[in-house]
Amino acid sequence: MMEEKRPTVMQMWQKIARRIRVPLGFVAAILYLEQLVMHKPHWAPIAWSLLLVIPGAALRGYAAGYVKKNQELTMTGPYAHVRNPLYVGSILIAAGFAVALMSWPFAAVLAGFFLLIYVPVIASEEAFLRDTFLEFEWYCARVPRLIPRITPIQRPDGDRNEGGGFSFDLYRKHREYNSAVGAALLYLSLVLAIWLHSRAGH
Repeated sequence: MMEEKRPTVMQMWQKIARRIRVPLGFVAAILYLEQLVMHKPHWAPIAWSLLLVIPGAALRGYAAGYVKKNQELTMTGPYAHVRNPLYVGSILIAAGFAVALMSWPFAAVLAGFFLLIYVPVIASEEAFLRDTFLEFEWYCARVPRLIPRITPIQRPDGDRNEGGGFSFDLYRKHREYNSAVGAALLYLSLVLAIWLHSRAGH
């Protein structure tokens, strides 16, 4: 009888990372609120943060209108430029709010969160795609993981648009509008924090 292959340490951590990434997201939110209480935000960094948050939220929304999870390997839209546009969008949003807070500790926590949680999760998801879709190796060799290429890839059949364009139905199905709502609420919290600190005389 063939002995069952035991998972590696990395595979076990990838499984753990997938389970704890959402709870740790709430921890990051608590740290964010703690920073708002301890330090008064300023208008200039908040304005600069929009240069990261708006493109990040737009990219996530754009990507959500293309991806068909576990059904096909999406290679159109933003996926023709980068393999993980949703994560790139999240990185931009997180970096934007770190800029808005002007907090190196918060930025360090976000960087650690990404390295310890999202890097293993991305590796796990790509392992699934590699085992599921024969064309993934071709796609992986031509499209970067997180740093977008300038020009879109051209599929082997020569059709860049095969798979359809942006779908509002997919966007709604993935509820990606929650990212935009969440970003708006975070900006509202920044404005409220400025007002409360001003009333307290800080």
